[in-house]
Parts: sequence; structure tokens; C-alpha cells
Amino acid sequence: MQSHSSQSVNGECSTLSAANLNGSAAYNLKEGAACTKAVVLANGDSRVATTKRPKLSRSDEEVVRLIGQHLRELGLEKSAEVLMNESGCHQEHSAAPLFRKQVMEGNWTKIEATLSELKPLLRHQKHLQKMKFYILEQKYLELIEDGRLLEALHCLRNEITPLRKFVSRVHELSGFLMLKDAKELHKCARWDGKGPKSRGKLMEKLRAYLPENIMLPPRRLHTILCQAVELQQKKCLYHNAKINPSIETVSLLTDHICSMRRKVPTHTKQVLSDHCDEVWFCKFSNDGSRLATGSKDSTIILWDIDPVTHKVTYSRSLTGHQYGVGFLSWSPDDSHILACGTEESSEFWVWNTKTGDLRTKRSHSTEDSLSCCNWSADGEKFVTGGTKGQFYQCDLDGNIIDSWEGVRVQCLACLPDNKTVLAADTQHRIRAYNFDDMTDYDVIKEDNPIMSFSVTRDGKLALLNVTNQGIHLWDVEDQVLVQKYQGAVQGFYTIFSCCGGEDEEFIASGSEDHNMYLWLRDRPKPIQTLSGHTKTVNCVSWNPVHHMMLASVSDDCTVRIWGPQDSDNSDTDDAEE
Repeated sequence: MQSHSSQSVNGECSTLSAANLNGSAAYNLKEGAACTKAVVLANGDSRVATTKRPKLSRSDEEVVRLIGQHLRELGLEKSAEVLMNESGCHQEHSAAPLFRKQVMEGNWTKIEATLSELKPLLRHQKHLQKMKFYILEQKYLELIEDGRLLEALHCLRNEITPLRKFVSRVHELSGFLMLKDAKELHKCARWDGKGPKSRGKLMEKLRAYLPENIMLPPRRLHTILCQAVELQQKKCLYHNAKINPSIETVSLLTDHICSMRRKVPTHTKQVLSDHCDEVWFCKFSNDGSRLATGSKDSTIILWDIDPVTHKVTYSRSLTGHQYGVGFLSWSPDDSHILACGTEESSEFWVWNTKTGDLRTKRSHSTEDSLSCCNWSADGEKFVTGGTKGQFYQCDLDGNIIDSWEGVRVQCLACLPDNKTVLAADTQHRIRAYNFDDMTDYDVIKEDNPIMSFSVTRDGKLALLNVTNQGIHLWDVEDQVLVQKYQGAVQGFYTIFSCCGGEDEEFIASGSEDHNMYLWLRDRPKPIQTLSGHTKTVNCVSWNPVHHMMLASVSDDCTVRIWGPQDSDNSDTDDAEE
């Protein structure tokens, strides 16, 4: 093995080091100079090559510094050192690592000297006093925790108080000398105790006063990459805000490709034409195994759903609804279905869905108008109402338990608390009615008529179809408008929308322009416009169990079943996204 000493070549510096017989060589580069490296080959020959360090832009230097920091955080100190040497960059000011080490080790006696070295580099010189205060506060609290009360008192009187900073906090600190134990100190001081956790928080607080070229924020590269992933997810039309995979579970080698797109029901899987007139309403059962559709042809058709293929097949028809079927509601256990007609109908029907038998058909007055209905959460009673001023709570046999006089009900829904009923009336509002104590209050007020609404499973959100306004989402508890959705045409026809998906993160609605629209719940613009119907789409229903299944019904007399696009074409779709 041969060795070479440092020598000058053409007036430029070169540092040569020993090389082993396999031909590799180690070398150092001096900042700002063109340097040479010696490579000693196995036969004893040596070749000297001159290399120039590339001139880096500011952004390039920052990238190098971030990579160097990341390497050190991974424990790759040598790799980081080689990177810094070859690039000629400095990851941090020379005093920064020492300052960080002294803080994390609690070396309070030496910190002041290091801090003085950093003083000229602070953004504002007035910040020096604040930094000293935070350091001395940590020192003071640690002395108390260690039981060194006289030293703590000395620190408070002779070091903290003369700074004349955060006077109210200083008064708090003085009271901590009287506390009995460390647990009480942690609670009263809102402090994590002596150790790396509290010192780490202190270091982060101090770092905020230092420019980034002096000391990098911790895990800065990781933070930037997380932000990039999050931004791509936000730009994705299909991405659900609740599904935010960590950076460790996504690939950084490609742009975000949303798996949600392949799960959204955007393609017609079946067209069912068993009704012989306009189809006004549809609703999946709570267990997702059946679908009910109501039509102007005076029939309810029950459909079975294959749990594997999701294929829909005819089960039975329930007939005899004189004015057609405009509204349906499944009981919580799906054993019964409740049906209402149009505004001209004074009757409601309760059918046994297992046998197809009619359990109850009632009309309390020929003057009644019963056009909407809903089951209570316990399934022991239901409510029904209409625009002529009838609003009843009934038992399973249709007997009136309670009634509310003079409420012109456009649409209604029972909340999960089993006592509150939301009802949209002809005064452009939704009010809450409690049949237990017969109290009521306003929940939602719109400027235009509310044609229909539905509520989420937890009862916290209400989705409204508003005349000439479209689809509005309201927070029921806070009584605030959350979102307005664009695209759907909602005139004076009664159209029903719904929430769907595993977390009810999607919105679907029919429209008078013959289309169906899909939105992500937190975004106003539609992610899909679904065509296929040839007349107004009156109602949509999202399967509560098979989340990739959607049904729609229309004045064109058909029922359409929607599902995701076949996986064969998914790659093409992803490329287009």
C-alpha cells in the first residue's frame, strides 16, 4: 500500500490519502476550491484527477442541508458528513449542535456562553431575554423537582426576576416552592417534569427564535414530504378527508393515485323495468340485503340483493296504493315497511316484508294528507304527516299516540335519541318536535321551500333539497350551514338526496336534468355526473352495508343499480386522474 501527502497542483489545493489495493480512495474537499483525488491501482500506478465542486443555488443548498439532517436523524452520521464535505455546505451554525446538546443535557452553567455566541444571529436582539427566561424557567423547575429549594430560590431571585420578563408567570413560579411533591408540580406548572420530553419542548421553543440557516427545524424533510402528500390528497376529487395514510404507508416515488375512485359507484350495473309508470322513491333496507321501490303505478316492489355479486332480483310486489307510492321507510329490524302516497292520499300502509302481508292500512280522516313517514329508533312507533296540517305519532297498528295540530309537514325524519322528530314545513324551515314533553324549536331556516331532506345515521347532519338552491348540508346540533353543493337542478319537483359510503363521506342526489350527481361531503363541486336516465331522477339510495352500491329511480319508469367501474379499466382511469 502506498501513501501520499498533501500537495499543490497548478496552484489549486489537493488532499491525497492512502488507498487500498482494490482501487478505492478516500479524499477530503476544501470549501470553494478545485481539488484532486489520487486513485492507486493494484499495479502501483496512480492517476490524479481534478474535480470541481458544483456551484449550488440557494434551493440546492437547502435541499442538501435537509438531506444531511435526515441522514443524521437516521443515525447515518458518516454519510451526512461526506455529503456536507462534498457539497461544501454547512448544515447548521457551528454553535447550534453544542447549544442543542447543552439544552437536552441540562447543562445550564455553559448554555449562557453558547447563547452569547448565537446572539448576533437572532432575528431580533430583544428575543435574547425571552430565550434566557425559558432556559432559567426549566432550570428552576428541575431544581424544585430535585428538592434543591435553596438553589431554586436563588435562581428565581437572582437570575429570573432581573430579566423583567413575563411577570405574571414569575409570580406563578414563586408559588411552586410550596408544593408538596413532583406530581403536584407537574400539574400546577403545566410541565412534563425533568427529562427529554420537557427539554425537547424547551428546545423547540428556543429554536423558534433562531433563523433556519442557523438551526433547522426538527424533521424538516419529513414535514415537507408529509405536506406534499397531503396536498396531493386534497387535490384528488375522490379522496376522503378521513382517509389520510401516513407517509410511511404511501409511495413517494409516484404521485397520489386514489384507491377511492375504484370504489365509487359510477357505472350502471342493472336497469330494472318492472314498474309500469314513474318511479318516485327507493330505499335500501338497513341490513343492505333488500331494496324497496315505490311507483306511481300504485305498487311497492321488493328486491333481493345477492351479498356476493350484488345482483338485484325481483322478490315481490305490494299493491293497492290508490294514489301511488311517494315515500317509504324500513323499520329498524327491516321486518316492516311503512308507505305513504301523494298529497291527495289520506292513508298509510304498514307491510310485513317477510310475508308480504298488509299489517295495517289506516286513514284517520278523508281530509288528511299523509305524504311522508319515518320509524322511531326503537321500532315501536312511527310518525307520519302532510302539507294539509296533519302530524301524527302512531303505534304499530296505526293508532294515534300523539298529534301536533297545524304543522304542515313537507318531509320528516326521526333522530337516534328515540324522542326527537325533525320536520320540514311550508315556512321554509325544519323544526325539532319532542313527542315526550310536546316541545318544539327551530333547527334550520332556509330562504326557499325545503322539498325534502334526510339525516345521517348519527343524526348530526341533515341533507336538504331546496327549491332553486340545490343541495344544502346542515349541522343539526350547531344549526349552521356546512356546505352547498353545485350541479344538480332542483326546481319545484320533490327530489330526494342521501349520504353514503362507509363513513357517509359521499353525497348523491337526483336532478331535474335527468342526471344523478355525486359529491364528496366536504367539497361543493361534483366528482361525477351520472347519465343514463331519460327523465327526472326522483330519488337515490346508497346501500348502507354494500358501500359500492347505489340505486336511483326516475320518471322514465326504471330503476338503475350503480356500482364501481370494472377493475379491468382501473389503470386507465388512474392515469387520467
